[in-house]
Amino acid sequence: MPGNQSWQRYDWRRSYAWNYARFPEPASIEVPRVAGSWEYCGLPVDSPLGVPAGPLLNRGWCLYYASLGFDVLTYKTVRSRSHGCYDLPNLQPVEVMQPLTGGESRLSACDMMHGSWAVSFGMPSRSPDEWRADVEQTRNELPQGKLLSVSVVATTQPGWSIKEVAEDYALCARWAVDSGADCVETNFSCPNVSTCDGQLYQEPDAAGYVASTVRQAIGNVPYIIKVGHLRTRVTGEGLLDAVAPYADAIAMTNSIATTVQNTDRKLLFDGQKRGICGAAISAASIEQTHWMCQLIGQREENVRLIGVGGVRSLVEVNAYMDAGAHAVQLATAAMMDPEIGLRLRRAMAHDTWRSRRIS
Repeated sequence: MPGNQSWQRYDWRRSYAWNYARFPEPASIEVPRVAGSWEYCGLPVDSPLGVPAGPLLNRGWCLYYASLGFDVLTYKTVRSRSHGCYDLPNLQPVEVMQPLTGGESRLSACDMMHGSWAVSFGMPSRSPDEWRADVEQTRNELPQGKLLSVSVVATTQPGWSIKEVAEDYALCARWAVDSGADCVETNFSCPNVSTCDGQLYQEPDAAGYVASTVRQAIGNVPYIIKVGHLRTRVTGEGLLDAVAPYADAIAMTNSIATTVQNTDRKLLFDGQKRGICGAAISAASIEQTHWMCQLIGQREENVRLIGVGGVRSLVEVNAYMDAGAHAVQLATAAMMDPEIGLRLRRAMAHDTWRSRRIS
């Protein structure tokens, strides 16, 4: 029964490789139905609940969270070549006294997880031969009503032009589709890397060029662009104008970046910024979803929004959907509490929520 089950969680004190090799088996449990007719970028799906790129390291983790009430599973970001993970800590809990706005210069690390952490993986990836085979097997084993999205990123090399960056994104995207991905997500935001691919969402011309190249590579397959925190609407306007002709949806937000210090005020991660994820970013992410939805409406663009960041209860699910998101995704809360998807689905069965949400 829910509440008595011992759920396996990603062990944030252990390495990426350790967790990759120790995925849990799918749960054998009845999953509450979410009333209504739902879709994700035009594809039918059983609910608006999903997991973004991050926790789903491989087939095992995808199938596990699929068994726990999540219907859009985003395979952790993959590359055109193998790429190592940063050293520990990959997930560092932080103290956050108030919701982040993007103007914070520094946060303090802590020993216990209280809802938010700094993320420092560096987008590791298995070799294409390995991840392509794993994606294919994952898609074949996912139950009906579930969708597999694959997150991809370029592996930028010294001296590369934006054309070469775009071609590398497109290569990975095409491989993902050939392996069975229902949709593709390009990661245009990773504050933990110093190459241009980590900040593409802040460079509209480059983002538009990459999006155009990816669209040509994948045809009509649904295409999502993952972006980070946008400080101003002007920046958002430029980004939207650049990618709207090519993208089916924009997922926001990846994180809010800042530096992190330990108890001795020494900077961690060599003083480099790291993305903060979890409860601390929900307010800023919901606000960004709201005004981006307004911009989409003003421009009459056919672009969906996917709410990501700090979802931990039905309160945030409703807030994102009221702000204009047509789907929501959970990473931090799901990693700390795998049962959250089941609880959300039980809450969604309530008549008041159902009457507001049926599409």
